[in-house]
Amino acid sequence: MTDEFFAYQFLNGLNPMIIKRCSKLPEKFPVTNEMVKSFLPATSTLESEMKKGNIFICDYERLRDLEGNQISKKKQYLAAPLCLLFSTPGKLMPIAIQLNQQPGPENPIFLPSDSETDWMLAKIFVRNAEFNEHELNFHLLRTHLMGEVFTVAMIRNLPSCHPLFKLLIPHTRYNLQINILARSLLISEDGYFSQFTAIGIESMTTFLKRAASSLTYSSLCIPDDIKGRGLETIPNYYYRDDGLEMWDIINKFVSGFVSHYYSDQDVKEDNELHSWLTEIRENGLLEQSEAGFPKSFCTVKELVKFVTMVIFTLSGQHAAVNSGQFELGAFMPNFPSTLRCPPPRQKGETTRDSVLETLPDISATINTIAIVYLLSQESADRYPLGHYPEELFGEEMPLKLIAQFKSALQGLEMKIDTRNEKLVLPYTYLNPRNVDNSVAI
Repeated sequence: MTDEFFAYQFLNGLNPMIIKRCSKLPEKFPVTNEMVKSFLPATSTLESEMKKGNIFICDYERLRDLEGNQISKKKQYLAAPLCLLFSTPGKLMPIAIQLNQQPGPENPIFLPSDSETDWMLAKIFVRNAEFNEHELNFHLLRTHLMGEVFTVAMIRNLPSCHPLFKLLIPHTRYNLQINILARSLLISEDGYFSQFTAIGIESMTTFLKRAASSLTYSSLCIPDDIKGRGLETIPNYYYRDDGLEMWDIINKFVSGFVSHYYSDQDVKEDNELHSWLTEIRENGLLEQSEAGFPKSFCTVKELVKFVTMVIFTLSGQHAAVNSGQFELGAFMPNFPSTLRCPPPRQKGETTRDSVLETLPDISATINTIAIVYLLSQESADRYPLGHYPEELFGEEMPLKLIAQFKSALQGLEMKIDTRNEKLVLPYTYLNPRNVDNSVAI
């Protein structure tokens, strides 16, 4: 795994959600200019590059102090790393990795100039942290489980004749069924995570609680999320480019639809609509006031943003974190579900043999490959985003808006295809033809 591809995945891999701009190093990650100056332009410093907005960080703090699982009665290990990256005009590169949150003499900061095996193993521990953050937080929690919250609240509170029920029901297709299978086969006491991952069931529960407490409304709205992470200008961030365009297309569609049925006063007076929101906030989010979810809808604009977020989460966002699992996860060292040795406490002690001893055993490897293969498959009767085979609307305006929605998505398809022709590694996950209407797998 080259440094360039390792870093590329933070922007356009399975989890483009954790990287953020670093304007000041956290105290727990004491990287000095002396450590990294050879990886920066000759006349530059770490401080000046942070001021320019060229330094980025990935912090896996949610994995701190978690106990590793046992697989076949053998202890497994987790790390909670921090990774520092430098963006040049052409590419993003890692420049420092610390494998646990508490700095100290037994928690060294690994550098690209260290031995090949030291640096390789540090990157492998980051990729294992990526496995946990991606699968449990950004994939399971923020698409599958949030989709379930939106769906159950809709079924309980919006009658089938309600215009928003008819708008949203195609985007909930198979979500509940898929989640039942996930609870049974993946996150149960005898499921995949229990048997073949370092995080196991107990630590997974702790991790998911931390992830849920960090979930915010703005983090589910891609324009707000990109701005909040300071990623507006980092080059070659195709998840951002395609995601923002898809959000705008969905938002325009939803705006036309909601405006057709609602005025601001209508929004305020729709008790069924407010019951749906209350159910989401109280039963789904357990009234986390700091999460920033709206407590009520007062305007058409507020409702449009919320419905856009729901549709984008269940379609584009799920595609972005789901579709590439086999492509990027089937090479086990790039996506290890578990590691069999603890993070190194000193530099210079890692050998090729010790790297091999750290990687997952055959059973964990083949079961992980099988899982990511299964999760990357298309549904046999998939509906791409914008396709509504059920005739839920008979009025002229909704049908016209759906036709315009499809046309705009086709325009985005052609734009992405044209760009991808020029890329060595095309980014296809948010091409509308590859995006399902719902969390269907």
